[in-house]
Amino acid sequence: MSGFLFVVPPLVGHINPTVGVAAELAARGHRVAWASADPGLVRRLAGDEAVVFPCAGPVLTGEDGVRPAELRGPEALKFLWERFLVPLAEAMAPGVRAAIGEFGPDVVVADQQAFAGGLVAERMRVPWATSSTTSAEFTFADALAGMPKVADWLDTLLHDLRGRIGDPSGTADPRFSPHLVLAFSTPELVGSGAGAGAGDRIRWVGPSMATRPTSADFPWTWLDPARATLLVTLGTANTDVGARFLAECRDALRCRADRMQAVIVDPANVLGANADLDDLNDLNDMGEKDDKDVLIRSSVPQLPLLERVDAVVCHAGHNTVCEALWHGVPLVVAPIRDDQPVVAGQVVDAGAGIRVRFGRVTAPKLGAAIDAVLHEPGYRAAAERIRTAFRAAGGARAAATHLEELAGATPSKEAT
Repeated sequence: MSGFLFVVPPLVGHINPTVGVAAELAARGHRVAWASADPGLVRRLAGDEAVVFPCAGPVLTGEDGVRPAELRGPEALKFLWERFLVPLAEAMAPGVRAAIGEFGPDVVVADQQAFAGGLVAERMRVPWATSSTTSAEFTFADALAGMPKVADWLDTLLHDLRGRIGDPSGTADPRFSPHLVLAFSTPELVGSGAGAGAGDRIRWVGPSMATRPTSADFPWTWLDPARATLLVTLGTANTDVGARFLAECRDALRCRADRMQAVIVDPANVLGANADLDDLNDLNDMGEKDDKDVLIRSSVPQLPLLERVDAVVCHAGHNTVCEALWHGVPLVVAPIRDDQPVVAGQVVDAGAGIRVRFGRVTAPKLGAAIDAVLHEPGYRAAAERIRTAFRAAGGARAAATHLEELAGATPSKEAT
């Protein structure tokens, strides 16, 4: 029996892929624990019984922790690193050290944006693996060769961070373990050349799918099998900028009500805030709106719903894209920021979807893109090809086996 400590940032999309891996390891008899700045979030996603060592989070005051919605390109990258990733690493480091000391893991599994995991493990001489929850990081790392000033700036940031919380004599990039990098995708989506800089450390395990806690109040009988069904979602971190886009989606879909219906995820109720009188008459007791054509919910059971939809409109978040393609569902992607433009490019290059401009797309253009992915067979064929590759990659079971090998444990019979 070996021990595995998962070090994760307080972000749903970075925790979800590791939940299935942790559950698989536990099922094989290994000890599993977590270190996070949001223990409650980990337990909500991984289960109330999860062992979680608390870490501090960055102390952000005033406007420091609020990223302006208009930030793009280099300024967005600078904000992400200087205002979130580096402060998060420094804040988490004492908790990670304490967790390693108390739990005694054989392997630390560090999310690629939770730098404290890799740096502290390196300092404490514990083998560590990277949990790569977005494959865009490989593309970005490869692209740095053509951006020497950006590469030098990041090298300086990481060098200084290592001096504060890690081993000053260490050399490993905390985003990419020198031992093992678990990539929750496959080359069929990412592209055959991605990640070349990380060499043979990368293991393409495909999406890690795990049962998630869901509410029982979703109105499954509302779905009309005689019409195509779409899911529209902007994930959990984009509610502040989604009002216009979701409204355009609603208008495009209502114009096609004779042949399709849609479920729109609106956690911040931005459509309610902009609703007209007829919409307000549709509000239900939970503050959610529905009619026979468009169902608007604050949250949905995404994985079960993806089994029943014909296309997805989303922000090109890595998890949502991979979960859609796991089900062979084509996409319309409207990237907003961070890794999303890269992931959207992967979808388009693979032939599994169409990209639209988040800030400028109109209902007619959205409608045309939706019509195309629904009715032009090439998009679904590409999505199904990626689905086949994803399912063959092994997911959580394959990831658990690679971690067992790093720990020097003998893989269980269930893994072979």
